[in-house]
Amino acid sequence: MLENIKNSFTNFSTNNAFFIDDVFYSYNDVALIASKIKNYIDINIPKNQKLIGLTTYEFADINTYAAIFGILFSGKGVVPINPDNPMNRQKSVVGLADLKNIFISKHDSVVDQLATIDDVQLCDISSLKETEINLVVPSITDEDTVYVLFTSGSTGIPKGVPLSYKNFKSFFDGYFELGYEFTENDRFLQTSDLTFDLSIMSFLAPLLKGACCYTIPSKGVKFTNIYSMLEEHEITTALMVPSVLSYLRPYFEDICLEKMRYSLFCGEALYLDLVKEWSKCVPNALIQNVYGPTEVTIFCLSYNYNPKLADEKSSNGVICIGKPMKHTKSIIVDDNLQIVAKGEKGELCLAGGQLTSGYLKNEERNKNAFFEIEIDSAKERFYKTGDIAYIDDDNDFMYNGRKDYQIKIHGYRIELSEVEHFARELSGCTQVAAIAKGNRVDILAIHLFLENYTEDLSEFKMLLKSKLPYYMMPETIRTIAKFPLNVNGKIDRKTLLNLLTN
Repeated sequence: MLENIKNSFTNFSTNNAFFIDDVFYSYNDVALIASKIKNYIDINIPKNQKLIGLTTYEFADINTYAAIFGILFSGKGVVPINPDNPMNRQKSVVGLADLKNIFISKHDSVVDQLATIDDVQLCDISSLKETEINLVVPSITDEDTVYVLFTSGSTGIPKGVPLSYKNFKSFFDGYFELGYEFTENDRFLQTSDLTFDLSIMSFLAPLLKGACCYTIPSKGVKFTNIYSMLEEHEITTALMVPSVLSYLRPYFEDICLEKMRYSLFCGEALYLDLVKEWSKCVPNALIQNVYGPTEVTIFCLSYNYNPKLADEKSSNGVICIGKPMKHTKSIIVDDNLQIVAKGEKGELCLAGGQLTSGYLKNEERNKNAFFEIEIDSAKERFYKTGDIAYIDDDNDFMYNGRKDYQIKIHGYRIELSEVEHFARELSGCTQVAAIAKGNRVDILAIHLFLENYTEDLSEFKMLLKSKLPYYMMPETIRTIAKFPLNVNGKIDRKTLLNLLTN
């Protein structure tokens, strides 16, 4: 991977690599910034320090993108940190990843708080000494870490997912075998926060081919900007979460993206009715529904949308997620971890070259999330996704929802139990319940119920904001005198859900 990126820096030095806030940056521009970061690391950071933090705002600047390459070419792994997340979450990330150094692209009150964490040093990228381009592929192994991404944890402590060079090699090998015909003339749209794994494909894939990555402008309304970027810059490839389509739907009649060649969706259930309408907006594009949790490196199953088969290749209105990519194995198991027959529903489990080695410093979670099973006379290690699926007669995987209360909003994976954890902690209530419900455009929102809470709800909401990232904040918070219970004495969540419609 790094060898290919180095070749792009050399062979396409004058090509545009990034378009950020109306400014183009060439491959040479990126290489120069990456080189001064690498130079700083080589001189100032011990070789045994394997991971380096990097602040990544929702709308990242060129220094942030270039820093990723500077860190990787120094032989280190990248730990992206969104400064907009609560401080307790940042401290957990720093501790779990054993971070000692964090690169920053700007100073503000939130970033400066990171400097208060014991033994952590901040390094402002803009203050580094300029140097000549010196990006030499370091001595690395397949087991060395490229990225550590943090997902929601049920105890309030995020789960660190290390992704290795083996994982990335397996992903891109399988990815390019899907048949994409990219050239240096392609234009990729990057819509995701850099702490979200889908962002990795959106900026790494173009740089592997000498193409250009276009990011969403920092000013204005994000979804309106996505529409504008797609149209004005004639984007040829875009990987988006399906909820983007829900926001763009009112404008479908005016959207005609004839230059779009590949339109990919991942991160949430992709609904058939939306795809049918969207296909008219991208008449020349291959529409793909791709699937995969962070633990299995970006995505690992894919399905090419075929309008003639659309109705039969959907389940409960959700488009098929297809077949596993080259280095992935997929099975469906029952509650006893036994493989079920074709057509039977069960939990989707994944194995192969893209599978992470396990969560950082979380052996209990590793025991629960991973298991071994014998397949074809050999033991294979699988990850339990928590997604319900079945295999149809064509050996395609059909998605049927979540096994537990884990949900996705705008592509972010959220455990409702984490929202409940902090709600209990901050309210003092014994009974709390976080419920997810779709609105009129099928966008999920979290609604929080508190039993017999008598304090000021606006003050409680501010406390909750100090603990939860913005995308995990409840849309509404209600207090009721007594929670409804089902016959098992558990909170009757269906009754609570019904209350949201009243």
